[in-house]
Amino acid sequence: MFDGCLYFNTAALSRMLERVWTQAFNPFGLSPPQAFLLRAVIAQPGQLQRELADAMTITRPTATRLLDGLQQRKLIERRSSGNDGRELEIHPTAAALAIANDLNRASAAVTRRLQKTLGERRFGDVVAEMRQVRKMLG
Repeated sequence: MFDGCLYFNTAALSRMLERVWTQAFNPFGLSPPQAFLLRAVIAQPGQLQRELADAMTITRPTATRLLDGLQQRKLIERRSSGNDGRELEIHPTAAALAIANDLNRASAAVTRRLQKTLGERRFGDVVAEMRQVRKMLG
C-alpha cells in the first residue's frame, strides 16, 4: 500500500534501527540519541550546546533535554564559554571518558552487523544516498 511512500519507508526503517541501537546502548543506560550525543561530546570536547544541536540535526530544546539526562548521569558537564557567559561549552566527565571505548565498540559492532547484512558496498551507498537526500530536503 505504501511501497512508494518516502515517509512510510523511512519511518519504518527508523523504528527498526531504533530497536537495534537501543539494544546496543542499553548496557550503558543510554538511549541511542543520548549515546550518539555523548560520543560527539567525547570526540570534540568544549563544543557549544547550539553547535552540538546543529551537528546532530536536532532542535536546541531536544539537545538541552538530552544533555540534561547526560548531566544527571554525571557524563557531561556544562561550563561557561570564555567568550560569552550565556553560552555553555559541553565537556565529558571522567565517567564518560571511562566508557568511551566501550560505546565506540558497541556502535562499531552494530555497524559491522548491518554491513554484513546489507553488504559493505550497499551499506555505504545507502548511507551516502540518505545523507544526500537529507541535504537536498534540508
